[in-house]
Order: sequence, then structure tokens, then C-alpha cells
Amino acid sequence: QEQLLESGGGSVQDGGSLKLSCQGSEHSWMMRCVGWFRQTPGNEREGVASIDISDSEPWYTDSVKGRFTISEDFAKRTLYLEMDTLKREDSALYLCATFQPKWAGGCPVDGDLSKIAFGFWGRGTQVTVSP
Repeated sequence: QEQLLESGGGSVQDGGSLKLSCQGSEHSWMMRCVGWFRQTPGNEREGVASIDISDSEPWYTDSVKGRFTISEDFAKRTLYLEMDTLKREDSALYLCATFQPKWAGGCPVDGDLSKIAFGFWGRGTQVTVSP
């Protein structure tokens, strides 16, 4: 059984928009943090945006601030990532995750996945931005 299932990826032109969705399960939605990560071939997985369920505080990595919006519907166990003004450098496999942090900073996780104690990962949905 898939614990997290992403959808909504695709190919868009530079400046376009996409909205990603992530459907969770009862088990995967028991974590403190819900978020989106992305990865390109040969590179480390990086945090894009997250929400701390305890206070609904969102976090964004600097490169997407003002362009991406993370939201969640707790009752539906669904996480969203609305991406506007997409750039070529946003092209990546986008993965949904729910996790417990193990550092004092909480849910913000840039590229240091050691800040995650344990959690769940989806398989990802591909986003490709072309000129």
C-alpha cells in the first residue's frame, strides 16, 4: 500500500504553473511535518517547502519564495504545492514526505536529510520546465 502518492507533475514552459498533490494514508499523516522535496540526477535531495502541523507554519527554501505555495487539507490527508512562474532550474522529481524532525529547528529541511528522524516518502512526480 502506497503511504504517499503524488500527482500533478508534467511539462510546462518557462513561466508556467503546475499544482502538485500528495495523497497520504492514515499512518503517513501522523507525522509532525509534511513537505515537498525535489531531486535531479546526480544531486542530493533538497527540501522545497514544508508545513509544521503543530502550528501550521510554512517554510520555503529561498529559491522558491514568492513563487510556490504549500498547503494541506488535514481532513483529506492531502498536501499541495502550487508552483507559479516556473523556471528551468525547477525541473526535478518532486517527492512528498511526512516526517519527524530530529533537530531543534523543526520542519525546515534544506539539503540536510540527517535532520529527519524518520518518516514516509512518496515515489515522486516529474516536473519539466522547458524554454
